Amino acid sequence: QVQLVESGGGLVQAGGSLRLSCAFSGRTFSRYAMGWFRQAPGKEREFVAAISWSGGSTYYADSVKGRFTISGVNAKNTVHLQMNSLKPEDTAVYYCAAASSRRREYYSDSGDYNYWGQGTQVTVSS
Repeated sequence: QVQLVESGGGLVQAGGSLRLSCAFSGRTFSRYAMGWFRQAPGKEREFVAAISWSGGSTYYADSVKGRFTISGVNAKNTVHLQMNSLKPEDTAVYYCAAASSRRREYYSDSGDYNYWGQGTQVTVSS
């Protein structure tokens, strides 16, 4: 059974940076595509970023492109989300997710992910 534990959330001023981490355990990390999603109060969960199971491809939502970077460290079974130039609208609970399917390299649909972390709160003040 895969377990995902996020960390690194917190309160930051607009324009600042945060680095989220997701620790993966229970299976072979390199066999899973990974993704980050977020959910703001009163809104649906939305896709943020994804990385392929090979680590060679990444994909971003338009709203974070150029500001966020997803990366995976196979040796540490960890995926990171570096968030720069944060905006108040980035405020949300951020979730890490893992997908075992090999139909594609990475996924932006939450329905393609098998496992989810508990989430970490990111708050950006104006």
